[in-house]
Amino acid sequence: MTPERRHRLDGPSLGTVERGKRWLAWWDGRASLLALDVAVAAAAIAFSLASGDPADPHPAFHVPAVIGSGLALLARRRWPFVVLLISAAALAADVTLLPLMIALYSVAAKRGISVLTGIAALVTLLTTVLPQLFRGPFEPTAAAIALAMIVVGPVLAGLWMHQRAALLAVLRERAEEAERTRTLLADQAVFAERRRIAREMHDVVAHRVTAVALQAGALSVLATDERTERAAETIRAVSATALEELRDILRVLRDEDAATPTRSGEGALASLEALVEEVVATGALVELRMPDPLPDVPDQVGRAVYRVVQESLTNAAKHAPHAAVEVRLATGDGRLDVEVTNRLTPRSAGVPGSGYGLVGMRERVELTGGALEAGRVGDRFRVLARFPLGEAK
Repeated sequence: MTPERRHRLDGPSLGTVERGKRWLAWWDGRASLLALDVAVAAAAIAFSLASGDPADPHPAFHVPAVIGSGLALLARRRWPFVVLLISAAALAADVTLLPLMIALYSVAAKRGISVLTGIAALVTLLTTVLPQLFRGPFEPTAAAIALAMIVVGPVLAGLWMHQRAALLAVLRERAEEAERTRTLLADQAVFAERRRIAREMHDVVAHRVTAVALQAGALSVLATDERTERAAETIRAVSATALEELRDILRVLRDEDAATPTRSGEGALASLEALVEEVVATGALVELRMPDPLPDVPDQVGRAVYRVVQESLTNAAKHAPHAAVEVRLATGDGRLDVEVTNRLTPRSAGVPGSGYGLVGMRERVELTGGALEAGRVGDRFRVLARFPLGEAK
């Protein structure tokens, strides 16, 4: 099935869902509340029909009044006072007090302690309790029981429900505010830590690299032979490049919006030649093979390819000095393969490492949706990274 066909089939169902949500707006979008109100209305109608007086002088109005007052309960969450007036008027047709009591409860639950709740209680009192008092001798006990059951009970139950809903709303708001505060504090802590790292990198790393660049520059001036001068100039150029990249990293850590020159996309692949030239200038033996033309890759993939090759060349210089290194880029099957291999040597350069080189490479590759393999293959060490040529994930 084509995407267009799926869209045509899904469209009406999504529209039906939206219409259903709008239709349930009176019940907070919850079908369970609608089912509860339907059950309440049905129970009120059934109770009123079962409790009707067979000798009712107005039987023609009894059944419509019972059904009308019962169905009106479906709107008690939206217009509870109107439902109360309908239920009070239906008493004239010998409808039971149940719809009126439910309507009074709904007014108190929606409005809380308010003038409208007081008016609703007064209407209920005038249409139920007072007429009973004038029909016979006054009995204080019966009047108190009727007042408590018909008026006071529903009002207190509605006020309790109103206070409960208000309390839940306050607690929900406080929980959301606490979550926002935790998020803000976490962001502030992350930002403060990034600033601290930036300060440490500037004060320690930048200082050391600057010292290397200055000493290499002085050595190139004072060199007594051409070979030493070239080596010193290479060290100075590499140190200067490292300072520029370090400056870019510091800007990122400090969340500065200043534009920074970054290697990305095809430009990052093209810059591999400059990277290899820098390494070869230090005396290493590196062979670079790339497809022509270079593939068009996403920025994230281009940066990851550059860093994988850079880290692999650094590791080869540390652990297998003076060994020939082969860097090969190849495309096929919708992906870009980057392979860096070098022969294993019995002795290393003795340069300390951070221990996170391979970890960092694997994280960069996996963020692009690719995969990384690193390890011994016979008498060689191989780093193989596979990158998708589509959009970075």
